[in-house]
Amino acid sequence: MAQEVTLEIEGKAQPDAVPEADRLSPPSSGSPRSFDKPSAKPGARTKILLGLAALLFVTVALAAGYYFFMGWESTDDAQIDGYVNPISSRVAGYITKVYAEDNQYVKAGTLLAQIDATDYEVALASAQATLANDRATADASQVNVPITSVNTASEMASAQADVDNSRAGISASQKGLAAARAALLQAEANNAKAQDDVKRYKPLVDRQEIPEQLYVQAVQTANATAAAVEVAAANVQADQDAVTQAQGNFDQAVAALESARTGPQQVRIQQSRALAAAALADKSRDAVQQAQLNLNYTRIMAPVDGLIAKRSVQVGQYVVPGQQLLAVVPLDDIWVTANFKETQLRNVRPGEPVAIYVDAYGRDYSGHVESIAGGTGAIFSLLPPENATGNYVKVVQRVPVRLRFDPGQDPDHRLRPGLSVEPKVNVKWPNRIDQAER
Repeated sequence: MAQEVTLEIEGKAQPDAVPEADRLSPPSSGSPRSFDKPSAKPGARTKILLGLAALLFVTVALAAGYYFFMGWESTDDAQIDGYVNPISSRVAGYITKVYAEDNQYVKAGTLLAQIDATDYEVALASAQATLANDRATADASQVNVPITSVNTASEMASAQADVDNSRAGISASQKGLAAARAALLQAEANNAKAQDDVKRYKPLVDRQEIPEQLYVQAVQTANATAAAVEVAAANVQADQDAVTQAQGNFDQAVAALESARTGPQQVRIQQSRALAAAALADKSRDAVQQAQLNLNYTRIMAPVDGLIAKRSVQVGQYVVPGQQLLAVVPLDDIWVTANFKETQLRNVRPGEPVAIYVDAYGRDYSGHVESIAGGTGAIFSLLPPENATGNYVKVVQRVPVRLRFDPGQDPDHRLRPGLSVEPKVNVKWPNRIDQAER
């Protein structure tokens, strides 16, 4: 009878059928069981194959472990960061109402607190009244500019015409005076001749050498010429007065023309007044805008979406400009500040994927490397280290690295600044530095 040999494979006994030619010969009686030499080859081959398989398994496991563990850079010195927007008052006054509470989520533009607006409403009304008055003054001044310009041109033309007319009047009066003087001279000559005739005829009449009638006519002629002299003299005086009056009129016309010639300067003065009035109106308009802004500032609004924090304002409290009342923490703009050792940054580059484990929620969030700080944390500390003191101990420095969460992972805003996280940067496929250069 042939016997079956069992092989121990992976801790389990399994029967293995042996071919008829390779079966073991039955042992002889009274002697120990012996095997033929060729029958040991299959077992040795199996052991070799198992050894190779185990070696391959260990090699693959080591490679996978190296790939997994050496392809990531992680740190537990990291936390979520975000902005804290302080909300301050821009005007002074008493708080009449507070609408926000700590940890309340608000939208941008939400009314947070109200300052008493009575004084600012009065200031706005006063500024508006001043603006209305200044605008009326500016409008009137602007209207007066063309009126003054037209009047100035008309006055100049009229004054010039008066000067021309006065000059013509002087010329005419002087001509009349000359004619009157000539007439006076003629009358005086006629009167002298007539008086001579009377004197000459008188002895002749007394001697009756000429008719008395001729003497009487001579006397009458002398009297007439004497009267004509008086009339001519009166005309000369009248014409002299006319010349004097014409000269006075001319002087007045010249003075009026000189006054009219200052009209353009008056126009410029009026234009300057109009500009000054317009500037005053603009200043009043700015005052109205400032008063309106101050009134609007009594309503303290949320600048961004976020959670209310550090509320310190109370109803009835008097606040001044710049005084912080509360803060708003936006939850849509958060990131992770991870302080990696300097020896971990060899293959860390902006844009590389990151797995961010949040301790508070026990889960991973995806993200990426946004930026690497411009220096180590010690450099930006209040008292940076001074290594040139003689005693130096090399300490591995840490460099802040900003990690950004990928969008859409926190719709409920559960991630808050200050939470501890443990990021792992995937550096499996970086542009590695050539190791051969070192």
